[in-house]
Amino acid sequence: MAYSDPAFCLSYLAHSLLFINNLAVNGSHEQKLQFLPEACDGSKIGGMCMSEPNAGTDVLGMKTNAIYDESQKGWILNGTKMWITNGTITGEDTGDIFLVYARTGEGKSDITQFVVEKGMEGFTLGQKIEDKLGMRASNTAELVFENVLIPSDTHVVGKVNEATLCMMRNLEIERLGLAAMGIGIARRCVDEMKQYAGDRKAFNARDLYDFGQIQRHIAESYADYMAGRCYVYGVANSLDLMTYGNGLDADGTKLYCAQMSKLVADRAIQVMGGFGYVGEYTVERLWRDAKLLEIGGGTNESHHKNMSRDLRKMGGNLLD
Repeated sequence: MAYSDPAFCLSYLAHSLLFINNLAVNGSHEQKLQFLPEACDGSKIGGMCMSEPNAGTDVLGMKTNAIYDESQKGWILNGTKMWITNGTITGEDTGDIFLVYARTGEGKSDITQFVVEKGMEGFTLGQKIEDKLGMRASNTAELVFENVLIPSDTHVVGKVNEATLCMMRNLEIERLGLAAMGIGIARRCVDEMKQYAGDRKAFNARDLYDFGQIQRHIAESYADYMAGRCYVYGVANSLDLMTYGNGLDADGTKLYCAQMSKLVADRAIQVMGGFGYVGEYTVERLWRDAKLLEIGGGTNESHHKNMSRDLRKMGGNLLD
């Protein structure tokens, strides 16, 4: 899907992985019956709310909170979430349905996950995020929660104060999905380079394949694409969606493929010269889209930190 349109793929990833899979793994049987049919048939588009204006990579620094109100048998949710994919569909109001993480206790990890639906009183669209560098076909929004009443019997996912594990497990799956998006972007760029290099003639040569500089861009891009593909497929093939603790390679695949996809897109622009710089030849859009993979779902720097921590824990144990 990212081969054709990374932005559309991003919206589908938020819907299918961050909402549907998350609820399928962590929700009760009754919640699955209540919320998943419309999400699966596409009549409702879902998303997940974790990042905030002042809490991105520092996710446990979130300020959005919920306080239980015994008189109303529900939780009162307040706060703001930022950079929410599918946060709006029309640009005029909120998206359809979301899983929202909020602080519900005094402990650093006392976080609970709630289902919030369009139309709930106090749940509004703060703003649609405009003028993005890339991923422009994927709507991004700020969402505001002002005294939103969350029914405790139907809209609390999992146990109160125990959603941090769910959040981290879902981040691992999200990162692998974003890495796969990088593979799609790189594959498309290699195909575009191949086509252009074979069609374009210069300096009385047969085509651009005759030039060593172009050969390097195409050959290294193909090798990088295949390396990333093998890494992603290998991790995906062994991943148990119900488990937690796959962070090293979830971070690793995304770290490698995010940087690799942007580099391959950059090479594609270079191969095409001026044509690569304009929208008609697609690769400039792919370069802009690829940049998000180095930020969203975990920055490159957060992957460096996480992976170094996990490798340190291995001590003297040899890699497989």
